[in-house]
Amino acid sequence: MNRAEKATLQLRAVEVLRMLKETRTYDELAARTGLPPGDLNRYVNGHVLPSADRARTVVEDVGRDALAAELDARIRVDDEGYVDTSGAVFDQPFLDLVAPVVASAFEFDRPDVVLTAATDGITLAASLASYYGVRCAYAKKRKETAVEEFIEARQRLASGIELTYYLPASAIDAGESVLVVDDLIRSGETQELLLEIVESAGGHVAGVFALIAAGDDGVERARERTDAPIGSLTTV
Repeated sequence: MNRAEKATLQLRAVEVLRMLKETRTYDELAARTGLPPGDLNRYVNGHVLPSADRARTVVEDVGRDALAAELDARIRVDDEGYVDTSGAVFDQPFLDLVAPVVASAFEFDRPDVVLTAATDGITLAASLASYYGVRCAYAKKRKETAVEEFIEARQRLASGIELTYYLPASAIDAGESVLVVDDLIRSGETQELLLEIVESAGGHVAGVFALIAAGDDGVERARERTDAPIGSLTTV
């Protein structure tokens, strides 16, 4: 870990602790993190940064559980099983907290590109791309007028509807590592098409991540397509 990465990790740990402190006393926060209340007070108030080891523990272990609980409180599932993710995907500061947790807690290769499908996955992809310091790309269901070359992935769904995504050919170079992300993975159809786009571009899949997995079908479908790590922050 270089100096910049260490500093970023330490600052993200402080942000996680501040989020937790909003609903806890320092004694409660100490019981949750295993860190002394006095140290936590200094971290939360910005007087000192936690060590790299402490910061990693906060982000990878405490942060993952805390953000999963926060995400569970933000999502809504209706009587027909449809998942409303707007409480999370419209909150950029929350997604900016999710990014380092995802990067630290899941065994994804460091990507060159973060790829998603328009539109709800864009804010999450942007946060992850910003954290890694890499490009963000998103496939659309329609071709952009000014773009001449596209990578296309097409699939006929069980309902008979044909789902097609287009990505400008310049978005991914051959040999690049690509992290595929989305706000929700349910059937896995969208993820399968994004993985097909990565394959067509000659890229390498760094991993597949979704904020929320609705059941196991989509995750299993993605696993049939790639050996890369696949994960979600929570499951409904």
